[in-house]
Amino acid sequence: MKKFIFLILLLLFFKAEAQTSALAIADSLYAIGNYTKAINFYAEVGSQKGNLQIARAYNSIGNYAKAIAQYESLIGRSPELQIARFELGKLYLKTKRFDEGRKLFAGLVGDDANNPEYLYYQGESFRELDQGASSLVAYKKAVEVDSTHLKSIFQLGKHFVITREKANALEYLNKGLKFYPDDVSLINLKALALFNNDNYEEALPLFESLIDLGEKKEFVYTKLAYCYFKTWEFEKAKSTYKHLIAMDEDNEDAYFNLGHVFFKDRQTDSATYYIKKSIEVQKVTFEKEYESLARFARTEEDLNTSLKYYRLAFDEDRTNYRVYYQICALMDQVSNDPKVKLEYYENFIKKFGKKKPYISDFVLKRISEIKQELHFAKD
Repeated sequence: MKKFIFLILLLLFFKAEAQTSALAIADSLYAIGNYTKAINFYAEVGSQKGNLQIARAYNSIGNYAKAIAQYESLIGRSPELQIARFELGKLYLKTKRFDEGRKLFAGLVGDDANNPEYLYYQGESFRELDQGASSLVAYKKAVEVDSTHLKSIFQLGKHFVITREKANALEYLNKGLKFYPDDVSLINLKALALFNNDNYEEALPLFESLIDLGEKKEFVYTKLAYCYFKTWEFEKAKSTYKHLIAMDEDNEDAYFNLGHVFFKDRQTDSATYYIKKSIEVQKVTFEKEYESLARFARTEEDLNTSLKYYRLAFDEDRTNYRVYYQICALMDQVSNDPKVKLEYYENFIKKFGKKKPYISDFVLKRISEIKQELHFAKD
């Protein structure tokens, strides 16, 4: 009897040794990315850890269907295994099974409401299901549990920047930047929160910081250039817009905005040159450029040139009542023929009616005055 028990113990020992050896080999293969072979060795082990690693291996090689099946089988046998449920929940989100993810993370939060990752991914589930209010509640709870939880802070900051709730955005973004001062995502969001609310002076150093941190992207330079322009740093604005043009010589917005920097700096010739360059590189319509050139010419009291550009602007967009009114007003100034003036003003009413009361009232008044002039001229 003693020999029999000894043999049983010996067999169990060797089996345990074999399992330990297979697990060690499987772990080594998994560590170097040889997932298919690792799966075979984990299958020999047949333990809870081995089954979890099989699910992870399938996930790593992109066989999500088998990974999900493996996780679900493991959780069916061991529902208390939070790590498996957590990883399955993330995989549900990755494969766009958002409602299943939501249910799973709701259960995890119920088990441990002090885990910020559970709360964050619950928020992600709600966000993907377009349940915005619920996602915000989850993100906020994650930050309450862990004030340094970067992913939740980012989502809250992003939401409030998009909805232009500056105070709320800055509350969370400043909280994040306190712990992650060089995080480019948070710096960018804070810069946008300020920029979108016309706080150009405060936004400017943040965009400069993004450049210093290597975020040398077109949209960063574009915002930075505009901040320089709005804070009267015209030379820096010019330099930055020229850098944008060097990055993309067909950047019509850079030419257009550079033209306005020169105009603000009282350099009309240069302003005109860059607006014309904006026209050259565009492949669509040019109404805003022609309208700018018309305004520039008018400030120089070159009424005929201004009229020419307003006509070109109206040809680009024949629904623009403001531009056509400028044509009428200029014709009123440059023409000596009251009949021509009257024709333009009457055409305004025919084209646009009385939809714009302030302008229409003035046009109708001017029509009446010109008709009186014509009547007295006959007498």
